Amino acid sequence: MGKIIKQGLIDITKDMDFVKEVRGKGLFCAVEINNNDKIDAWKVTMKLKDFGILAKPAHETVIRLCPPLVINKKQLKQSLNKIKEALNDF
Repeated sequence: MGKIIKQGLIDITKDMDFVKEVRGKGLFCAVEINNNDKIDAWKVTMKLKDFGILAKPAHETVIRLCPPLVINKKQLKQSLNKIKEALNDF
């Protein structure tokens, strides 16, 4: 499941110039963004919340994602779709 979420986040963010890096181990993942006046980790986290995804901002540039360990593939793919929708708003 960790490979699915990490690769999914990489695929989602590959064309987004504000994303610096996707990293993670297991289901614990982070998306690091380039901080600027228009976007920071807090704004991204609040946008994810609007789409039903709970995340935690770390510092000003890192968004931490830690889905439940009991998540299944279908739920994970639905979550990745919501993350993609939220990030496309930036």
